[in-house]
Amino acid sequence: MRILLAEDEEDLNRLITQKLVFDGYSVDSCQDGREAIDILSYVEYDAIILDIMMPKEDGYAVLRHLRNIGKTTPVLFLTAKDSIADRVKGLDSGANDYLVKPFSFEELSARLRVMMRTSFGIVSNVLSAADLTLDTAAHIVTRGGKEISLSAKEYELLEYLMHNQGIVLSREKIEDHIWNFDYEGGTNVVDVYISYLRKKIDSGYDRKLIHTVRGRGYVLREVEGK
Repeated sequence: MRILLAEDEEDLNRLITQKLVFDGYSVDSCQDGREAIDILSYVEYDAIILDIMMPKEDGYAVLRHLRNIGKTTPVLFLTAKDSIADRVKGLDSGANDYLVKPFSFEELSARLRVMMRTSFGIVSNVLSAADLTLDTAAHIVTRGGKEISLSAKEYELLEYLMHNQGIVLSREKIEDHIWNFDYEGGTNVVDVYISYLRKKIDSGYDRKLIHTVRGRGYVLREVEGK
């Protein structure tokens, strides 16, 4: 999943980014509200983490912009403002969650997983398709009870496909959600990683789960379709 982090404290921004990348997310980060607004005008994210007290535009302004342009992307406010009134204001302004500094990275990760589940209408950390399972908390993938070892990017891609089971995803949409601004690879990166996944997920099984839809993209589903 692709996340935008807007946090003006440089060291904290760097640490959160490192933690999220370690957890398997693609992360774009910025340090002021104006840049966040600019980015959100043309990039789609699966979740957004916003500091409230940022230069140029605060977190409330960023969130207002996001909702005004019709985006329902889940937002977590990450802030030192810890009064009940601040929390109520943050949630009433359209945020999905509110986490007070200082915080534990484990709690931040857990809250992100909850927001993701809610966004996709999922009630469990374990995603499944036929005999394939993916545990988003433990980062364990199994098929037929056998654990499968995936690279960080393979895991990210599989999670995105499983969150969107039955939905045909274009190469452009997959690339936008899985690779961040820093990516400088080839134009066929999605095809390459789909090929990697197929070898690990479908090779040796009669029932194939990852399908190509000619001219449209890729889809994960339990049965072949047109």
